[in-house]
Amino acid sequence: MAEQLISAGMLVALTYRIEDGQGNILEQTDIPVSYIHGGQTELIGGMDAAVDGRRAGDEVELVLGPDQGFGPRDPDLTFTDAFENVPPEFRFVGAEVQMENEVGETRQFQVTRIEGGKLTVDGNHPLAGKTLRVHVRIEEVRDPTHAELTADLGGGGMLPGGGLH
Repeated sequence: MAEQLISAGMLVALTYRIEDGQGNILEQTDIPVSYIHGGQTELIGGMDAAVDGRRAGDEVELVLGPDQGFGPRDPDLTFTDAFENVPPEFRFVGAEVQMENEVGETRQFQVTRIEGGKLTVDGNHPLAGKTLRVHVRIEEVRDPTHAELTADLGGGGMLPGGGLH
């Protein structure tokens, strides 16, 4: 059987590593993540085009500016309040807080700093505003099973970064 090339409708399994501009590893997976190429799952920064036509064993590297990755940082998504105004269950760095705006939209915020009696929460994606280097290794390319095709129909995740769906 000839090696299959990545094209629309193929199941692709890949591993990846995301680094910041200084080479620090921000996210990495050594367990292959699978998606249906050209299906419901979105890949960041033109990764779809970068792996199209490749085969298992190929490696791809992309450099993504903020607009191709997780967008620019939005300073309007950072809030600081007095420590005593924050419920006790959220009084630690890394705590996740769901907040709702005046029109009922919710967004996840994370406590990023506590100092001087103040607590800061940030609703930006942790990788927002960063230039990223993404290293991808294609582990498998094949025709998907019926179950894999069906699972992709509910899809809509974004690979990689910030939680894989």
